[in-house]
Amino acid sequence: MSNPNDDCVGLEPATTAEEKRLRSDLLFSALPACQPQEGSPANTFTESELQELQAALPNLNIRPRSKNENNEEESLKMDICGPWKAAPEQTSTTISSPATASTSYSAAGPQEAPQEAPSTLLDWHGAPKFTNPSVQLPRAFRQQVRAGLHTGPTNAVCPGFLQCNLVVLPQGQSAFDFLLFCQRNPKACPLIDVCDVGSPTPKAIAPDSDLRTDCPKYVSSYLQNDYCLVTIVVETPSETHMFSLFLFFSMYRYAIYRNGKLEKEVTDVTDIWPENSVAFLIGCSFSYDGALMDAGIPLRSAEQGKNVPMYNTSLKCRPAGSLQGNIVVSMKPVPALQVAKEVEITSKFPHAHGEPICIGRPDVIGVDNLDQPDWGDAIDLQHDEIPVFHACGVTPQAVLMASKIPFAITHSPGHMFVTDMPSNMGVV
Repeated sequence: MSNPNDDCVGLEPATTAEEKRLRSDLLFSALPACQPQEGSPANTFTESELQELQAALPNLNIRPRSKNENNEEESLKMDICGPWKAAPEQTSTTISSPATASTSYSAAGPQEAPQEAPSTLLDWHGAPKFTNPSVQLPRAFRQQVRAGLHTGPTNAVCPGFLQCNLVVLPQGQSAFDFLLFCQRNPKACPLIDVCDVGSPTPKAIAPDSDLRTDCPKYVSSYLQNDYCLVTIVVETPSETHMFSLFLFFSMYRYAIYRNGKLEKEVTDVTDIWPENSVAFLIGCSFSYDGALMDAGIPLRSAEQGKNVPMYNTSLKCRPAGSLQGNIVVSMKPVPALQVAKEVEITSKFPHAHGEPICIGRPDVIGVDNLDQPDWGDAIDLQHDEIPVFHACGVTPQAVLMASKIPFAITHSPGHMFVTDMPSNMGVV
């Protein structure tokens, strides 16, 4: 043990051996007073102990802490229960492609000053916080859609982000029936969000979006070579993120239905968007494309440059009010040795139709010919692949037509609304 005299502060140094011995004995006799009494905090004294210690060591400076010292110590503490303050990171996005010159823009639009992130406006309890820099990928993609630079299918687009089907109905009985239909048929219509009456913005999943312009649509046959590769660079003060995506070009449309029939298809629905609109967003199986690719399961439709094939089935939905009809399925060719893995992965995405409803036997669900899909494009199956069928978000369109709903706006099959939400929302 070191000599207490060596560490004493505020005492004149001892000069003789006898003084050192006496000083040591004195300190050892005084030190027990520094130990806590029963039930009292450490390093505290009773009044009599303090007086005794000060009398024995008159040169030892014992005093209360000054206010400045207390304030200085408090300023160094962090309140881990309160909100943390951090300087906001400004981001810039650069889009470049072989076909066009590079363009720089903020999340708010080309050549505009950076604006406060829309997520700051979501102030309700449990509101999503879109703070990951990768959220710039779907936002940049939606800007390309608005500009008419991407009008093709969205399979394999923005992997890792939730994609949704769109149904717009006027407020009233039809909208109520459809809400009830989704609640009764969650496999075919997993409801993600419902906009406020008249609003084209699903604030909880894409706060800066506009459903009147942000869904890529087309009618003409898809052209495999009609695309360009786009690289998106998101820069923050601490790091740089780079993403790549394909932009496809063709005609693009919103589908307008009246009395159960397709009336027309338009490039923009701003002028015909009902003032009393109710927009429904329904999860799409494209949302787990990224998880399948990460597991090494191929996406044949994307590889072949095609839309996914979709088929009407003989499987009936549970009716709701005026709405009735059959389930529509999409088909994925999956290697036989990876079917179990595909089921395991997709079953974790109930908000995107979940696990398949049929594997390998299209005839048992009323699909007679895989080469003639009711929507989308036929896909070539490899010799080792099995057709896997998932419930599809085109089911509402089939039901709206079968039920002869007076008016509706929908997306074009295979051309989804891409959100800011991670595709694994709700996945454990």
